[in-house]
Amino acid sequence: MGISGRSLALILVMVVAACSPRPVAMRAVPDPAATIVPVFGVSGRRLDTGGSLFGNDRPQEVQHFRIDVSVPPTHRPGRIAWPKVAPDAATDFVVTEAGVYPDARALIADMRRTVPGQETLLFVHGYNSTLSEATFRMAQIITDFEVQMPGVLFAWPSAGDPRGYLYDRDSVLFARDDLERTIRDLTARPGDRVFLLAHSMGSHLTMETLRQISLKGDRRLLDRLSGVVLVAPDIDPDIFARQAEVIGTLPQPFLIFITQRDRALTFSGFITGRKPRLGVIAEAGEVVRPDVQVVDVTDLSEGGAALNHSVPLTSPTAISLLNAVMTRAEREGRGLLRAVAEQLPLIPTSPR
Repeated sequence: MGISGRSLALILVMVVAACSPRPVAMRAVPDPAATIVPVFGVSGRRLDTGGSLFGNDRPQEVQHFRIDVSVPPTHRPGRIAWPKVAPDAATDFVVTEAGVYPDARALIADMRRTVPGQETLLFVHGYNSTLSEATFRMAQIITDFEVQMPGVLFAWPSAGDPRGYLYDRDSVLFARDDLERTIRDLTARPGDRVFLLAHSMGSHLTMETLRQISLKGDRRLLDRLSGVVLVAPDIDPDIFARQAEVIGTLPQPFLIFITQRDRALTFSGFITGRKPRLGVIAEAGEVVRPDVQVVDVTDLSEGGAALNHSVPLTSPTAISLLNAVMTRAEREGRGLLRAVAEQLPLIPTSPR
């Protein structure tokens, strides 16, 4: 069977991207007008490089780290300004401080001192992400959404290379135990809770981990999750249905953000059997869970940036709207799910 023109164009984009140099986080002197964002992290990859790991062995132990990211005063919502030549904190995302902790306990102690609070935002990045990119994306999310809780990046061992799709799918299975352990560590104290934000293939890792926790019968740990948001999930809808069935009652709120213009998931669907992935579903019948809300942000995509694969996190319009919804919900004392349902276009899901 021949390759369609659209699929061929996507493949060419991937090839060109694979041959292009990837940006790497760089250190620079702080700028007094910049904002310093502490990013705490749990990494299932080597910390001696912020770039591609394609073809390398996966580390057997995770490392715990902190990177202080300087967000420039010229920052525009949704954008990461990489240095073009020499890094300049006045115009670029740069690193001002970085360090490694001996264990999770040391990370959490420092995190609680730096950003007090009992709830933690845990971000699980997607396919083809380098450590540098995932770290700066975390800083951008914290900045643009004015996140008041501490933020932890779970950096699973993605190849950080467009050619590593199958490598990354194996890495998802490899990283399940580490993500489960991270959730346990972050909820060890009474009252501690975790809000999970996952992107792309990171959504598959998240669902697999929640499924694994459920199979162990640990409902207490699942109940410590204050919500789950899957952005452009790179999951087969049939697999998602099975994962959700095993998990049982899903943490609330549970939101899935989709867009029909997601070209990255179009490519993913092509190489996994020409079936649409969960992040580009179009019919309500694709998700038959009463405890899941699907949010369609197709109309909020702007200019096709990043293949429209992270619209809620990178579109200035989407960021502005979501911030307004969250602010209103907090001010009026309403739940996030209800507020989103009233303000954003939703695909209703059918009861089981």
